[in-house]
Amino acid sequence: MKLPIISGGEVIKIRLKKGYYIRNQKGSHVHLRHPEKIPVTVPNHKVISKKTLNSIVKATGLNESDFE
Repeated sequence: MKLPIISGGEVIKIRLKKGYYIRNQKGSHVHLRHPEKIPVTVPNHKVISKKTLNSIVKATGLNESDFE
């Protein structure tokens, strides 16, 4: 899957639609939780690096349709 160039805010919005909720925030890092899935931390930056986005995708099970 080719990862898009995306901001932290956009990733957070996608995760909130999928059942995650914001647990807390420390600086620019937002901690998201889900009742059944593992927690994930998303940096709320203008652009998320490819490596970080790849880690978030693997941890939360995002797919291409989620980015549309």
